[in-house]
Amino acid sequence: MRILHSDQANFKEEFEKILKRSDMDMEKVTPIVLQIIEEIKAKGDEALMEHIAKFDGWEPTSPADLAIEPERMQEAYDSLDPKLKKALHLAYDRIESYHKKQLPKSWIDFEQNGTILGQKVTPVERAGLYIPGGKAAYPSSLLMNAIPAKVAGVEEIVVTTPTPNNEPNELLLAACHLCGIEKVYKVGGASAIAALAYGTQTIPKVDVITGPGNIFVATAKKLVYGEVNIDMIAGPSEIGILADESADPTLVAIDLLSQAEHDEMASSILITPNKDLAKRAAHEVERLLQNLKRQEIAKKSITERGAIIVTQDMSEAVELMNQIAPEHLEVMTSNPFELLPFIKNAGAIFLGSHTPEPIGDYIAGPNHTLPTGGTARFYSPLSVEHFLKKSSLISFSKQAFKEIGEAAALLAHTEGLEAHAKSIEIRLDEPKL
Repeated sequence: MRILHSDQANFKEEFEKILKRSDMDMEKVTPIVLQIIEEIKAKGDEALMEHIAKFDGWEPTSPADLAIEPERMQEAYDSLDPKLKKALHLAYDRIESYHKKQLPKSWIDFEQNGTILGQKVTPVERAGLYIPGGKAAYPSSLLMNAIPAKVAGVEEIVVTTPTPNNEPNELLLAACHLCGIEKVYKVGGASAIAALAYGTQTIPKVDVITGPGNIFVATAKKLVYGEVNIDMIAGPSEIGILADESADPTLVAIDLLSQAEHDEMASSILITPNKDLAKRAAHEVERLLQNLKRQEIAKKSITERGAIIVTQDMSEAVELMNQIAPEHLEVMTSNPFELLPFIKNAGAIFLGSHTPEPIGDYIAGPNHTLPTGGTARFYSPLSVEHFLKKSSLISFSKQAFKEIGEAAALLAHTEGLEAHAKSIEIRLDEPKL
């Protein structure tokens, strides 16, 4: 694992590469994705079945083959090992409890002159959840996407997930049953996003699409945004670790690898002012790599996209990490909460050596669908609010209207909008139209 020093001559150049770590070449895949979208819009289910046969290794014989029956999901749930079922319920309860605290409230404010202003919060009617299922299946992602939608009060949740060789993941089906989801379709990639955005004869059109995916999924979400809402454009997974001399190099190393094993494009970055920790952590990464089942994936990720940066002090380390704006940020220092006020950009912040990133992936409670590639500078984690919409409430009494109407009309005249102004003036007992 390469070690960079912030005072070396070419550091700025090397750091720029880290900042551009997840640049996705969407331009190359956009023509392909546009064609997929147009085929789904034109042919609906027929195009879906063609795409599944082409990309997923099995051939549906009719649109009915796309759906997974609720009974099949209950069967998967009933067949779960008791310990696994208990773990799934624990995760559900913790995620639900956390997201209930996010619920915004409708409100109304009454002024003495009769003005009524407020906000009405309403859930979207139908949400589409994309759950990856290519290189690996992620039942945890189902919980993280479905639970906030349920807490928000979404009436109908539609799930799409690729099922290579027509073999659904049993734990994913069990998680769907636990979440009370009845509409699950064996469709993946850009085809699934297009189907959710525009609807087909079998898959209903939704109002919002959430969930991570590969570059084709990300590009499709970007292209359908506006037809529906989306959560974010997510790229490869990543972790940043801030550590001082108190950090255990073995724990630092395994946490770096916890992201590297996700994907060859994942990035794992340690920043520390301690040279000894940097060397020992790099050594531990090499040692622990030898025993990983996903060794080849993790090795390529660590070699090509991983880095250890040695800084002059912790202040510089925090400054650099804020520029990176990682998806996951672990703070493994003697007093992690001391650094919290200075951390500006991170999808999720894990404080202390007993709080590894994977605990957040599964069971801590906060959402693991997070902004990547530096977008934590302006994006937030998936939340209940992604499944809600807000309407402004406005009501004026005659007295309240007269108090501010003249100023409103003046602004309308200034903008050259005559009908706007007259709409106000006619109510101020001005000459009739």
